[in-house]
Amino acid sequence: MGRRIDDLKAGVVGTGFIGAVHMDALRRLGVEVTGVVGSTPERAEAKHLAPVYVSYDALLADARVDVVHLTTPNHLHYPQVKAALEAGKHVVCEKPLALSAAESRELLELAERSGLVHCTNFNIRFYPMVQEARARASGLGEIWNVHGGYLQDWLLYPSDWNWRLEPAKGGALRAVADIGSHWLDLVQFVTGLGVERVFADLATAIPVRQRPTGEVETFAAADDVERVDEPMATEDIAHILVRFRGGARGSCVVSQVSAGRKNSIRFEVDGSRGSLAWDGEAHERLSLGRRDAPNELLLRSPALMDASARATTHLPAGHAEGFADTFRERYRAVYRAVAAGEPGKDYPTFRAGHVENVLGEAIAESNHDGRWVEVSL
Repeated sequence: MGRRIDDLKAGVVGTGFIGAVHMDALRRLGVEVTGVVGSTPERAEAKHLAPVYVSYDALLADARVDVVHLTTPNHLHYPQVKAALEAGKHVVCEKPLALSAAESRELLELAERSGLVHCTNFNIRFYPMVQEARARASGLGEIWNVHGGYLQDWLLYPSDWNWRLEPAKGGALRAVADIGSHWLDLVQFVTGLGVERVFADLATAIPVRQRPTGEVETFAAADDVERVDEPMATEDIAHILVRFRGGARGSCVVSQVSAGRKNSIRFEVDGSRGSLAWDGEAHERLSLGRRDAPNELLLRSPALMDASARATTHLPAGHAEGFADTFRERYRAVYRAVAAGEPGKDYPTFRAGHVENVLGEAIAESNHDGRWVEVSL
């Protein structure tokens, strides 16, 4: 007989913005967070989030911990995932899964051999109206055109700084790996179409930034600190053309320097019988387009949604469910699988993380060579 979700326990590695989001979602599910690991025990203690482990090894040695959540800088994901799997822990890892496709392929193979539950954090799939879009995409006929983008402004100024700007910590790609990967995962999830080829044009709008000499947390202000000039090697902007298996075309604009756009992810899918569109800044709505009938604006309402999408929404219509709820619903799916004792199919696994690493390398190659690049998984 399987275990109950609220009998399971988690350990969280990383105490920044997204680590706190993980912990909040877990507690809302009734999952106990046994403790956290920070960059130092002192910094973790200062956050007052949960009991503090003295090290990652101490967390892995705690027999109470069923699932490890990794919310650390990108370069730490590969060794930390390997260590967790070797310790027999189920793993939820922030994206990117690793800094290279070779590393993510190894992690995927290790995870699949282990029989443990493994998940990559593509949480945007779990907005209820994204789930509804997936359910309705089959009614669009032949899909011809998929377009949209992901825009933010948190790196608009030369004085904006974060560890993601450092290739040694964040990887060779930045905007594409950080937010472009969400868009690419999302449209493949909604349409069911895999990416076959890419053509990319990447740009660094701010070639030199003013790096603080001390630590700065994500989205934190750092106005009155000492700074040094730091040349940039990663992209602020990406324009990506996509060809999907089956012939559909796509295009995506990714930017972390678009003034006024805080977290704007949007897509539109055009088919032979209709279209649909979703915008993360109006995430409770799904637009449905038709040629010979009135267009519709479907507001999130459990009574009007497909059964598969209804399962991911829990508040009545008019009571908004947002970003934090996507984490709760993803973990609900993950922890159901953990409780059942075997991996499930209704959440993004390490395979989704590996796909995005492969796409990222194809995008980088395309930008470097100025040509279409085939995607080989």
